[in-house]
Amino acid sequence: MATVAPTYPVRVDGELEPALSRWLWLVKWLLAIPHVVVLVFLWIAFVLTTVFAWFAILFTGRYPRGIFDFNVGVLRWTWRVGFYTYSALGTDRYPPFTLADVPDYPARLEIPYPEHLSRGLALVKSWLLAIPHYIVVGIFLGGAWFAWQSGDHAGWTGPGGGLIAFLVLVAAVVLLFTGRYPRGIFDFVLGMNRWALRVAAYAGLMTDAYPPFRLDMGAHETSPVRIDADV
Repeated sequence: MATVAPTYPVRVDGELEPALSRWLWLVKWLLAIPHVVVLVFLWIAFVLTTVFAWFAILFTGRYPRGIFDFNVGVLRWTWRVGFYTYSALGTDRYPPFTLADVPDYPARLEIPYPEHLSRGLALVKSWLLAIPHYIVVGIFLGGAWFAWQSGDHAGWTGPGGGLIAFLVLVAAVVLLFTGRYPRGIFDFVLGMNRWALRVAAYAGLMTDAYPPFRLDMGAHETSPVRIDADV
């Protein structure tokens, strides 16, 4: 019998730039400061609007569309800045200052609007059901993720000592000396970022689909996989 493994509704893509600068990554922390300042305020707004959306879901079973679009935009902006900086170092193209999707930017994030969300799940998703994923994502992101969860910062704009940070540093050193970004490291880093962003969307009540315990590596989300199994 054939079954289909569906794609997760949070779509995260990142296209590795073929000719990255050997040295620009050394100063991207400085170049990204304007974005980090904006993201601090955007994530404060994200938290507040998510609280409002939580009440709306409890009473109506719907996520207010305007708030949903705004919060998707915050995740999208965060992913573009992370992809440019130390969550991936996948491009030297400076991120745009916009919540909207930019089709020709190498890092993209899309989440389809849910017409209905479970009122019961809204009560337990972010603090109980997502705990196993928090542990995994904590390994990926290190201190940055735990700081966000504890409320010490407004949001996540990059790794803070976790596995992603270590592998991106390795890739950066290789890039500095060879001019090439190891493709295997890039694919693995993209998979970890994809996992983290899926969990962020789930914890933000933007989908009822439980994130898979699956490392979908590579630049682009895969199409649904057809699996043949004997019965």
